[in-house]
Amino acid sequence: MDNLLPRRPWHLRRVDSMASEASQALDPDDPIITGERKQNLDDAEDIEKQRMRQMSYKERRKMQQRIKIEFNITSVVNRQMFLMRLAKALMTFGAPSHRIESQLLSAARILEVDAEFIHIPGVIICSFGDQDTKTSETHFVKCAGRLSLGSLHEVHQIYRAVVHDEISAKKATAQLNSLLEAKPLYGAVTRTILAFFISALICVLAFGGSFLDMWIAGGGAMFLCIMQIGVASKSQLYANVFEITVTIFISFLARGLSSIRSQIFCYTAISSAGIVGILPGYLILSSSLELASKNIVCGSVKMVYALIYTLFLGFGLQIGSDFFLLFDEGARHELATLAARMATTVTVTGTFVPDNGTFSPDFNNGDILEGTFSFTNSTPLTQAHIVVGCYRPPSFPWYLQPFPWWTQFIIVPIFSVLSSLANLQPFWTWELVVMVVVSCVSYAANKVANHFIFNRSDVVSAIGAFAVGLLGNIYSRRMGGTAFTSMVTGVLFLVPSGLSQAGGITAQGNGIDIGGAMIAVTIGITVGLFMSQAIVYTFGSRKNAAIFSF
Repeated sequence: MDNLLPRRPWHLRRVDSMASEASQALDPDDPIITGERKQNLDDAEDIEKQRMRQMSYKERRKMQQRIKIEFNITSVVNRQMFLMRLAKALMTFGAPSHRIESQLLSAARILEVDAEFIHIPGVIICSFGDQDTKTSETHFVKCAGRLSLGSLHEVHQIYRAVVHDEISAKKATAQLNSLLEAKPLYGAVTRTILAFFISALICVLAFGGSFLDMWIAGGGAMFLCIMQIGVASKSQLYANVFEITVTIFISFLARGLSSIRSQIFCYTAISSAGIVGILPGYLILSSSLELASKNIVCGSVKMVYALIYTLFLGFGLQIGSDFFLLFDEGARHELATLAARMATTVTVTGTFVPDNGTFSPDFNNGDILEGTFSFTNSTPLTQAHIVVGCYRPPSFPWYLQPFPWWTQFIIVPIFSVLSSLANLQPFWTWELVVMVVVSCVSYAANKVANHFIFNRSDVVSAIGAFAVGLLGNIYSRRMGGTAFTSMVTGVLFLVPSGLSQAGGITAQGNGIDIGGAMIAVTIGITVGLFMSQAIVYTFGSRKNAAIFSF
């Protein structure tokens, strides 16, 4: 009969008298027996902390570095799924490609998953082995993406929580899925406005543009962004020729404005700043970092693609300029005259005979100088009014002159903020402040180095990258931040700054020179980043997780 009665829930049972309670068997750890109150019982973490206080420094350091798994004692399938989702997230949000394999291997080692990873452009091959059945399972993770600093920071935080055994692999997989399925942080209108102001500011910072030039360059960048979002992303046929057609249009417009008789517009500043949004600076930097990391296959493929892409841009700029000069014979004649004036070497073929009765030792035997002679004008072409390739006489008003030096203290932080937002970094975050500070230090180091070192864009870029690498890696080591995301804006700032020292992106119409200038700049950046990272990570404790940096 008692078995048929419904049992009360444990929290609704009636407590009888003290006698019935005392008659029940007590737990040996019950406070009534031990005499300790519940709130005075030591927690497991407190016991471990107390043990660590009694250890020596070496024992405590060894205990902290041990790899233990508590939360992630889940099925192997969940851990494998987390690794594949992590691979897809890293590629989608533009993680440094030479670090992807090391990050995945580090996560697989800590999660005790037998796995191997191979990264080639656009694809990551994941191979999972089973020691019991002596079999393996291979997955291909294929995706394409763009740089997204906010999402990349979240991915790194999830990765760090898993490798430090703070959350389970199953929960981390769900968080990565929500990140991959989320909509872009900024819409098409916001991205177009950001492209306008980024090109306008870089026009006056790196390419010597005036107040009037910056608005034309910004308008060209806005047109480029509209075509990229509205047309190229929807038509695969037009996407193949998108870069060439846009650069032809911007170069045609810039050459037409610079051919006005009053010379109030600068062709180099407008054309270089107008296409800075599609400049493959990050791509060629990634390829250089991969080649320096001995990843020959991936690095060489990206390097060749970036160079050919740069040649496309140079070809488009040259075609646009020549296409306008076909319609304006006066502008073509002025450019030809200027080129002739700059050619200061004259070659003459003939015979030289003294006609004043004096003889030098060469003419003692009656010899006559005969042959080809070259004469070089030692007086150079007057370039007092040429500033960064633009004609700026003192008679021009203020809005046609380069910006004064003190405006850089205002323009550089604003450009850094806009550049970070264009790479999908959230606005109200502490990481944005760090990015702006690192970017300003990058620009200052580049300017100071350029003041003392002339015509060496690679060395100057290496010094700027070394300063950025020191700050980013120290921030990651000491304050727990993400080194890569804090350094991206400052590193990308070095690419147009270095190219401006090589004559701008137009490079006097020679596309080969553009590719050579970009390689020189990125090699300097690569050396500076690796040197700073080696110095920072030489000191301090060893990292269990992979380095998430350049």
